[in-house]
Amino acid sequence: MQGGLEVLLILLAVAAFLGVVLEEVIHVNKAKVVLLFGALSWMLMFIFAPDLAYREKVEAALEHNITDIASLWLFLLATMTFVAYLNKKGLIENLVHVILPKRISERKLLFLIGIFAFVFSSIADNITATLVSVALILSLKLDAKKNLKFATLVVFAVNSGGVAMITGDVTTLMIFLAGHVQIANLLMLSVPALLAVLLLAALLSQGMNGEVLVEKNGARAIRKVDQSIAVIFMLTIMCTILGSFFYGIPPVLTFLTGLAVMFLVARFFNEDIDNDPILEYIRIIEFETLLFFLGVLLVVGMLQFIGTLEGLTHLYQLMPSLAANYLMGLLSALIDNVPLTAALLKSNLEMSTAEWMGLTYAVGVGGSLLVIGSAAGIVAMSKISELTFASYFRSLFALLIAFTVGFLAVYGVGLTLGS
Repeated sequence: MQGGLEVLLILLAVAAFLGVVLEEVIHVNKAKVVLLFGALSWMLMFIFAPDLAYREKVEAALEHNITDIASLWLFLLATMTFVAYLNKKGLIENLVHVILPKRISERKLLFLIGIFAFVFSSIADNITATLVSVALILSLKLDAKKNLKFATLVVFAVNSGGVAMITGDVTTLMIFLAGHVQIANLLMLSVPALLAVLLLAALLSQGMNGEVLVEKNGARAIRKVDQSIAVIFMLTIMCTILGSFFYGIPPVLTFLTGLAVMFLVARFFNEDIDNDPILEYIRIIEFETLLFFLGVLLVVGMLQFIGTLEGLTHLYQLMPSLAANYLMGLLSALIDNVPLTAALLKSNLEMSTAEWMGLTYAVGVGGSLLVIGSAAGIVAMSKISELTFASYFRSLFALLIAFTVGFLAVYGVGLTLGS
């Protein structure tokens, strides 16, 4: 019975994935599909549990999964509220005025946005970096085809920017804490990661020969309350990084604290008034994105519980570590990289420093190959209507080239540092 149940659960996971891929064909919202199959899979594990002990294991696993989901939800809620406020008050628009000239070629603009997303994600979390970068793109009011290219580059650049920092990507931190890479190794990893971003920008820029006129009708006046909240936002990001590194404070806790301070500061400046209450900015958040995250994490949590992810570690017995690491990067486009990395670390793999650096890059950036493979992709998809699974998939060849070059370059850098 258990063997049959596991097959059924895997089929449900496949059905959930197909629901995302075929959204434009079946005309059913992807969030509804993955939420259905994610919740149904856990219900089936409760119903067909062979005994009470197994049912208790299922309950414990679900509670752990729900805790992870709740943390992500609250983190997204806080981050999106900050960005929604700053965007409406003109802070993002003013940022465009600062970093962009009045006239710039489309190709240069693409490279500039890619570098901005890469650098910003190195100092902030991926979700925040994506939200700010996407808001920057939308403020330029480009056509749909160009928006897709910019969004594709942003997703790849954001995932690449955080991979070399233990505070930038959870999987990087996990591999570092396991003692397989050192800080110096990770810092060197950022060079080939940036080169891969620039390569993707070059590939995507083919055919972009026009110019972009950046509308500069004068920077919008920013009130003291808006300046204060912008400072609170940046301080929250800094405190998130420092608090996580020195004290192990969960990022969600720091961002919720920052959000509370934002509300109180708005009240202090009498901004929290009837015609523009600060709490209303929470309503601007796309809850469809949150529901999609919920469904995806329920499906991935189920796959982790039934041992499907752990079975992937057997690939290291069938092929060289370098090839297996590359394949793990491809798989991270379909499977959450955190449980995937956890399963690999538990298997006590014997690899060189270069191979561990390659794995760090692979699982951190591989999620960029599909738009649903990373939080950055999902957030970008919720903000840019033209960005769908199918439209993003059209850039797969360029993404694969950039990812492969970055992966091999990281491995090469690792070899120069010694095994």
